Amino acid sequence: MKPIHKRSLQILGGAMLSALALSVSAAVSPEEAAKLQTTLTPMGAERAGNASGTIPAWTGGMATDAAPVDADGFFGDPFAGEQPQYTITAANMDQYADMLTEGQKAMLRRYPDTYRMRVFQTNRSATVPQEVFDAVARNAVNTQLAEGGNGLENFDTAYPFPIPQNGVEVIWNHITRYRGGSFTRVIAQATPQANGSNTMVILQDAYSFATALTDYGPKISDNLMFYFTQRILSPSRLAGDVLLVHENINQVEEPRAAWIYNAGQRRVRRAPQVAYDGPAFGADGTRVSDNYDLYNGSPDRYDWKLVGKRELLIPYNNFALASRELKYDDIIQAGHINQDLVRYEVHRVWEVEATLKEGQRHVYAKRHFFIDEDNWLAGAIDHYDGRGGLWRVAEAMALQRFDLKIPGYALETLYDLQNGRYMALGMTNEERKPYDFSFKASSADFTPNALRASGIR
Repeated sequence: MKPIHKRSLQILGGAMLSALALSVSAAVSPEEAAKLQTTLTPMGAERAGNASGTIPAWTGGMATDAAPVDADGFFGDPFAGEQPQYTITAANMDQYADMLTEGQKAMLRRYPDTYRMRVFQTNRSATVPQEVFDAVARNAVNTQLAEGGNGLENFDTAYPFPIPQNGVEVIWNHITRYRGGSFTRVIAQATPQANGSNTMVILQDAYSFATALTDYGPKISDNLMFYFTQRILSPSRLAGDVLLVHENINQVEEPRAAWIYNAGQRRVRRAPQVAYDGPAFGADGTRVSDNYDLYNGSPDRYDWKLVGKRELLIPYNNFALASRELKYDDIIQAGHINQDLVRYEVHRVWEVEATLKEGQRHVYAKRHFFIDEDNWLAGAIDHYDGRGGLWRVAEAMALQRFDLKIPGYALETLYDLQNGRYMALGMTNEERKPYDFSFKASSADFTPNALRASGIR
């Protein structure tokens, strides 16, 4: 694998920092950071298992040869043949209440006959390449929050805060997590009606993080996190529309830049609405912009409270759900995805409560995040409306891309408790060679002019 370029992202100058009313979060001491080699994993998780034995010790993560990988990149299931230890239903959920989110409880109550949680033995499969571990070690002693938590100083590659001191640091670990540098993928998105009827949307994404650009260097903004395009391949009524995003780190200082190419009009337009609670591209109203990837974008509209760490049942090691033997109709059904395909495990998570700041606007007045300690992916998020009611429930079906040491998702879901609809995003079962991590691009490939040219072809 090509070595990851190293860079220090300086977001704010010293003079500006000194003028801030809010204090800047300090990096941890070298003595504290040394725990990343002893009692903590290189990513900051507790290395030891739990007292009851339901969570084992971390021993390095999943091996790169854990199961066969076919020529198109589909994984064999390292856990094929395992049986669930127990299954949680509406009838017995009270026995497991301490290990469930409020959103999971609500789903069990709403769909008592079909929504169930099959719980398997826990496997701590998360790991990343050594050069990412090395960057995390540097971040521990160097990276700081800037501008009240809305930016980063001295940040290198991924995971700025392996030993978080507050809630927004945990969220930054999710936002900046390692995804493989650059890649393209073809994925499916389902947005079923309450009765299960659905028109599948097929999307072609391209990501390139700043340090993975072929022209990475001084001309690339210090504030750039990644470039992203998303092209709709089908259905025909939407095909050809393309979204382009320049994702910045400090979006208070420099807001996200986005454009949409409309294939029918053959025009490129600015898309400032693709942020926060603006309508999501191609999602038929089932999510807002910052629901993509469970959560994305600037954290500036919320106050972030670190509730603490707890043991929780979250979807994990969902290789069976990603099998190319499945059809999308095997997964998508009325109300929720086929829960008989989902694997849950007990893992330690960081719980973070996000409360909308006074004077700010967002359709979600409160959110509860549950971030896995091993890979910093959001495993579940509960979303509350302005009246305090639980509205939407997100889950991510985690899957370790063991051959490349990339933590990821088999798919993500967002359930609407009010109207019975949901979104399932990221399925690849029926696609041919859906992921390509050999993709390379320059900054010139992610400009409005390039977007216009790609639409005309």
